[in-house]
This record gives sequence, structure tokens and C-alpha cells, in this order.
Amino acid sequence: MTQPLALVFYEKLFPGSRLVNRLQDMNYRVQTVTSPDLLHVTAAREKPLLIFLDLMENRPAVYPSICEVKKDTATLHIPVITFISANAKEIEASALAAGANLVVAETAIIDQLAQIIEQALQII
Repeated sequence: MTQPLALVFYEKLFPGSRLVNRLQDMNYRVQTVTSPDLLHVTAAREKPLLIFLDLMENRPAVYPSICEVKKDTATLHIPVITFISANAKEIEASALAAGANLVVAETAIIDQLAQIIEQALQII
């Protein structure tokens, strides 16, 4: 049986590297994306089950990448889960407007990962 693939883009070592490790512990194959500009092409080629994105205030290039994924019929079904710093309501609103399915506090992404994944898969 093939392990499901999760694409992960992160800039902050914590929680990004812990997210990768936790997904692997949950039997996901994980591929990191080194730049938001590569997100859509990687998703179209690799066909992941989930996409996780670290949203930082100084990284507005992530939003067009989410839009690209959600506008393409080949990738629009892939749940996009973003994680943000606490109290970042403006970033949360921008992520949802771009097409993210879930916006989660970075403090919860590791501890509640199984529930977050379940919720994201039910949305689609």
C-alpha cells in the first residue's frame, strides 16, 4: 500500500521540522517545498493528499500560490492547511481569501495534527 503524500512548505524550524517528523510518524510520505513559487507545479506533478503551509507576515508570495492550487481543476481538491502565529487575524483572513481550507495556530499544529487532518479531509 502506498503511503499518502503531504507537501510541506515552512520557513520557521519550529514547528516546520516537527510537523514533517510528526507526519512521517503518522505514515505519510513528506516532500518539502522550498519556495511558494514551486507549490502549484509540485502539487500537480506529485498529487499529494494534503498541503501544509507556514504563513509568515513577511511572505505574501504564499497567497498567490494557494490561489494557483485552488484554481487548477487538477489540484483544487487538495486540502490546503496553513499554520500561523497566534493572534494573526489579518493573515488568517488573507489565507482563507486565497483558498486555504484551514488556518491553524502553529501552537496547535503538532498536538492536534490527527484531528486537523481529519477535519481537512472532511471539508473536501
